[in-house]
Amino acid sequence: MKRILSGIQSSGTPHLGNYLGAMKNHIEMQDGFETIIFIADLHALTTVRNPEKMRQMTQEIAVDYLALGLNPEKTIFFRQSEVPEHSELAWIFSCITPMGLLERAHAYKDAVAKGMKDSTAGLFTYPVLMAADILLYNPDLVPVGKDQKQHVEIARDIAEKFNSTFGETFKLPAPHIPDDTGYVIGTDGEHKMSKSYGNVINFFAPEPELKKQVMGVKTDSTPLEEPKDPKTCAVFKLYSHFASNAELADLENKYRTGGFGYGEAKKILFQKLLDEFGPYRQKRIELMNDLGYVEQVLKKGAIKARKETQKVMADVKKLTGLNFK
Repeated sequence: MKRILSGIQSSGTPHLGNYLGAMKNHIEMQDGFETIIFIADLHALTTVRNPEKMRQMTQEIAVDYLALGLNPEKTIFFRQSEVPEHSELAWIFSCITPMGLLERAHAYKDAVAKGMKDSTAGLFTYPVLMAADILLYNPDLVPVGKDQKQHVEIARDIAEKFNSTFGETFKLPAPHIPDDTGYVIGTDGEHKMSKSYGNVINFFAPEPELKKQVMGVKTDSTPLEEPKDPKTCAVFKLYSHFASNAELADLENKYRTGGFGYGEAKKILFQKLLDEFGPYRQKRIELMNDLGYVEQVLKKGAIKARKETQKVMADVKKLTGLNFK
């Protein structure tokens, strides 16, 4: 069975873009792959500086994954910060990683150019820690969005550099990018859904808040009685991720016939999201009332993860001269 590994930052409430671009895929793949999923709280330090907020968001993302169906019997699930080998290997990698490789990282340049994140050493070396996250577990595939593909390529470059410098150690993983879920339109109807743009729909938000987010999706000014183009409408695009072919065809017909307003389309989308996430929302309530269980899952996951990472680090230390036995 092939192994996959992926992580998600604990830097905010997950939204539909996170779910469709990563979380749903992670959970579906656990039945066909040896699966390792971690909460990237060390990475979240690039933006989160409040300790209570960090603990809360880390806990909540764990609850979200378990509510959505992550099975800790099938998946190694843990907090990144509880496996110190991630940081240890990141330093070793930083000592062999060319500056030019990091200077070409698109995510760093974009974040700084847009003023979305502070220009810190941690942000600059983010791909090095991500390489350690990945290579510690020698996965075959790394599920990522298109915007993270370069980071997997950088991890491969770092693995090759280590292998050529110290000896063959790390497998070269391949990025796994789902064909149809990499891009989710935001509520502004213009950008990819992202907390940075403030254009998200938080699927676990309280019902009134969820409704407000859905009803706030931006549409054009085509009058109610006139036909509308579903292909240019953010409401229709969001609905398409969850609707059956028959439901989608029915809504498309309403758009093209006319006499159908965007407000009605938004109500249909809202109801679809309630139906889709209803069982998960109930499970999340149950888990929030049993946080001891959630903590137990993460602790057990960290123990399992360290069994993997300690073996790899023993080899790394031997090859680099950092063991003294």
